[in-house]
Amino acid sequence: MQRRQFIYAAAALASPALARAGAEQKFTLILDWFINPDHAPLFAAKYCGAFARAGLDVKLIAPTDPDLPPRLVAAGQADAALSYQPQLYLLVDQGLRLRRTGTLINKPLNTLTALKESGVTKLADLKDRKIGYSVAGVETVLIGTMLKSAGLTLADVTLVNVNFNLVTALQSREVDAVIGTYRTYEDIQLQQAGLNPVIFLPEDYGVPPSDELILLSRASGLKAPALAGFLAALGDGVAALEADPEKMLALFLKDNPSLNDKLDIASWHALPPYFAHDPAALDTARYTKYRDFMYAAGLIKQNLPLDSYAVQIAT
Repeated sequence: MQRRQFIYAAAALASPALARAGAEQKFTLILDWFINPDHAPLFAAKYCGAFARAGLDVKLIAPTDPDLPPRLVAAGQADAALSYQPQLYLLVDQGLRLRRTGTLINKPLNTLTALKESGVTKLADLKDRKIGYSVAGVETVLIGTMLKSAGLTLADVTLVNVNFNLVTALQSREVDAVIGTYRTYEDIQLQQAGLNPVIFLPEDYGVPPSDELILLSRASGLKAPALAGFLAALGDGVAALEADPEKMLALFLKDNPSLNDKLDIASWHALPPYFAHDPAALDTARYTKYRDFMYAAGLIKQNLPLDSYAVQIAT
């Protein structure tokens, strides 16, 4: 894995006015959901002092409802929110003036997972089987796209809404496969339970790859110095995490003792290859291709220019 060098001054230089004044500017980020190892670089940026060097007092808030963070940002009640690339297009299609300004996890984590015990070893084995999902719309399209690569359609399977109880639905044999498991969490959980997950990666079966966890900002706030400083500091957080993952883990577990368990620790160690070394960098081809995929699937009504969805902030 390519390692980014520590450039401790970078974040401060991104917001020189703040650094010169010696004052810290508040920056509120609403997480996508409850605190978990996916957020490791954010905590590492705090622990290595990167946020402080950027002149930022960063507040991380776990939402009570995962649908709220982008809407709170659009309403000006927070500086940024974590969300997902597919969700970005849906939000913009609804008229929310949001832009992707950064990336925390730049590789897909989502999987379609079955158990070897159920006799499923390839996608074609899902014919006449039950597939669990949690969110109608995007997940249904993902399943249909993957099945198509095996010569199947949605008519060949039964879809069951398992309401986010993915692992339980598999273990109880309520369904034969589920969409929405993460290769760095639920798939590990199944292995730790002594089961044999059969993991299908959507990007191997016709679904364009996407960034898993991204930063959304208001379209009117793209030039804010604090945003550039935050992104530069987040990059230093990734570097600090790679340089000493055990130290960062110890500090993370001290702050979040409820996560001191076998699964979350395993997830922490599985995630580093997925974190973006340059959080501000924008893969324009990836974002264009996924926009076209969403539009062709009928998930969005408009096929807008790329800068209506995503921008690259200079840090």
